[in-house]
Amino acid sequence: MPVLDVGGTHVAAALVDANRGVLVGPVHRRELDGGAPAAEIIDTLVAAAEAVPAPQGATWGVAMPDPFDYARGVGLFAGVGKFESLHGLDLRAAISTRLPGPPGGIAFLNDADAFALGEWAHGAAAGYRRCLGLTLGTGVGTGWLVDGQIVSSGPGIPRDGRAHRLEIAGMPLEETVSSRAIRRAYRAASGGSTADVRDIAGAARDGDPVAVGVLQYAMHALGGALGRCLHDFGADVVVVGGSMAASWDLFEPWFRDGMADGGTKQPTMRLARDREHAPLLGAAHFACRVGGLS
Repeated sequence: MPVLDVGGTHVAAALVDANRGVLVGPVHRRELDGGAPAAEIIDTLVAAAEAVPAPQGATWGVAMPDPFDYARGVGLFAGVGKFESLHGLDLRAAISTRLPGPPGGIAFLNDADAFALGEWAHGAAAGYRRCLGLTLGTGVGTGWLVDGQIVSSGPGIPRDGRAHRLEIAGMPLEETVSSRAIRRAYRAASGGSTADVRDIAGAARDGDPVAVGVLQYAMHALGGALGRCLHDFGADVVVVGGSMAASWDLFEPWFRDGMADGGTKQPTMRLARDREHAPLLGAAHFACRVGGLS
């Protein structure tokens, strides 16, 4: 199945054997400017897709960040600081005649849902019934699965299934737990450092009390915010991905402490088996379903 994974700064395109959960050939990446005009963004998506030897009539799986109307294929990006030129634009119509193949259809899904589905179908969440895919990076992404089906409502699930709608101390969760928020907090506490999260994590490992304090606060707060959700949802497993997952061995005890302080049952925690490619695998799995191939 041909797939696209669209992020705020890049797009990746690939051909996936959805049955085996493996890439067929290389991943083709292009830098993407989320603030560019719509025509430029669309041209970049198509340029990445054109490198993929897509079978004629195949359904493309396209993982997109929210806010997005995935059923209609329409952007809802007003006032969010990214892809605003795509707000109200029918992206399915804009790219369907330009994708190689030509395509038999286009199946859009949320990027965090794609990550969760990829890890459920072929990775660390395989065999679990109730799963949260948690991505930590520029924001906090959450994909909730029950028996491999994406769910966006029900006990414990935030509105639309999105953790960024939760609050910490009266503020949006991502004002405390995101790469931007962590860098800002460390800069304020350390007197002006411009270190990224990886550097801050390295400093914490070396015993820097400021780095430890900033990261501990953020991860403890995240555990507290998600703990009740996970309990009410009845999560069997949480699979962690995103750029911050590289430091999960450092973060996990603080995250668990945050859950414990809320008195909630602790699910199994696992690192993604393939956090880089899981969204591509999940998009392919989803496209197979939509195309009636699974």
